[in-house]
Amino acid sequence: MNEAIRVLHFADAHIGLENYGAIDSETGVSSRVSDFLARLDDIIDYAREGDVDLVIFAGDAFRSRSPNPTYQREFALRVSRLSQLAPTLLLVGNHDLPLNAAMASTVEIFRTLDVPGIWVAAEYEARRIETKRGSVVVGAAPYPIRARLLADGDLRGKTIAEQDEALEEALGEQLRALCAQADELADKATPRLLCGHFSVAGAVWGSERGVMLGRDVVADLKDLADPAWDYVALGHIHRHQNLTAEREDAPPVVYAGSLERIDFGEEKDVKGFCWVELARGGAAWAFVETAARKLLTLTVDCRAIDNPTGAALAEIRRHDLDGAVVRLVITLTPESETLLNDGLIVKELRRAGVFHIAGISKDVDRRARARLGGSPEGLTPMQLLERYFECRDVEAARREALLRLAREIVAGE
Repeated sequence: MNEAIRVLHFADAHIGLENYGAIDSETGVSSRVSDFLARLDDIIDYAREGDVDLVIFAGDAFRSRSPNPTYQREFALRVSRLSQLAPTLLLVGNHDLPLNAAMASTVEIFRTLDVPGIWVAAEYEARRIETKRGSVVVGAAPYPIRARLLADGDLRGKTIAEQDEALEEALGEQLRALCAQADELADKATPRLLCGHFSVAGAVWGSERGVMLGRDVVADLKDLADPAWDYVALGHIHRHQNLTAEREDAPPVVYAGSLERIDFGEEKDVKGFCWVELARGGAAWAFVETAARKLLTLTVDCRAIDNPTGAALAEIRRHDLDGAVVRLVITLTPESETLLNDGLIVKELRRAGVFHIAGISKDVDRRARARLGGSPEGLTPMQLLERYFECRDVEAARREALLRLAREIVAGE
């Protein structure tokens, strides 16, 4: 019996996301980008120690379609190290695609320079790859481009729902064709792996909707959960999950998830990558959690408290905040708001060793007054807008963000 192929599966590096960080004047790199790069370094160390045979990156190398050259350099250094350990597949994700199809993707340079050991997968195709523990057939399914999927189709007069249905069927045809290609390339003992970057019906979304570019094409799980494959390595959705966890008749269909937490929508999500021992007829795999930056929301209700500053400081001291990105949400009355000392709170957060203060949000409970208040004729437009948000129970942080944007619009007129 052949020895299992050791596969590293990771995705959604999004190098260039700078949320909750600052630029280092010496390196020119954001402190948050350094977090993402550190996770790549962790992966390289793990792959080296595990004697990896095949590296699968399931798409979205950068945050932007036009990444900072410094960030391109840092990513390239790490891809080079991985390719020296084992054959490496770089799948093209939606964030890697240019606006114009004639332009190069963010990872095209590896193919242009013909870097040894790196396959830049921009087309739907299957290849037989030789590793030090044997052969493996890999099918590549990059992010589906609408114009290419329906190059021969006519969508004129069709509703959006009908267009989406046609696109999903076209994607299914591509995936089924990859199965046929794999059959031609593989013998009975050769393990098979499919790598894709797209949404799958039934998957649980993370925060990727906030950074998504354009409307999504959704794959049907039945086109992936095919025993023709031994493992399906997915990227695009940031929450780690196995879509066939309860099934014995299908291979693991796994989103590795993003390497780092992107925003507070991923505050409670675990982050990491997958380590797979691939063999024909099955795959043993494990999710390896990385030391992603902790994001933590602290909430303090001070509506019935005479000393809101003391209550906020006590809540801060209850937690280990060293190295964390922290946001503090304090619920107040109009009276207690005047007693809050922001300076002392910031000082305490810094003493606790926080990496970044994402914000101190004051949710002032004026709802009763807003609903019972007097005549609105004397209020300014901004006051009216704020009262509207309060009456609609808009969450405090979102309300402040919307009001800030409104002020910018008014000021720019």
